Amino acid sequence: MSDWFQKEVVLSAYPRGCHLVTHEVLAAVPELRSYSVGLLHVFIRHTSASLTLNENADPDVLTDMNMAMNKLAPESWPYVHTCEGPDDMPAHIKSSLTDSSLTIPIADGRLATGTWQGIYLCEHRNRGGRRKLVVTIQGQRD
Repeated sequence: MSDWFQKEVVLSAYPRGCHLVTHEVLAAVPELRSYSVGLLHVFIRHTSASLTLNENADPDVLTDMNMAMNKLAPESWPYVHTCEGPDDMPAHIKSSLTDSSLTIPIADGRLATGTWQGIYLCEHRNRGGRRKLVVTIQGQRD
């Protein structure tokens, strides 16, 4: 029989850029260890930050991701939606280019990611603050 678990996780505040948060998510959801098989779904409750699953070994990946995002949606474009500052509309675009949620398989109480994969918070605002995630697990407990 399938079992469900859900929890809100509030991440630390991060500056603009992509930040590895796998450890924060796992620390906030120790219940994951009790699932022998299942799915972890992580949803971010914001439109100016996003999530992605990417390489977690070489820090140059983060540097390049941040550079590419800033080139794809620069603040210098003549946006119409600017009421929250020049970083607001580029943040919405960057969020749409990545994703608002991730679904990751669970095997034997751990994330069944690849060797070099990690969960990233992509903070697209200069000062986005603490971001809220809804973490849902569906699966079979031990």
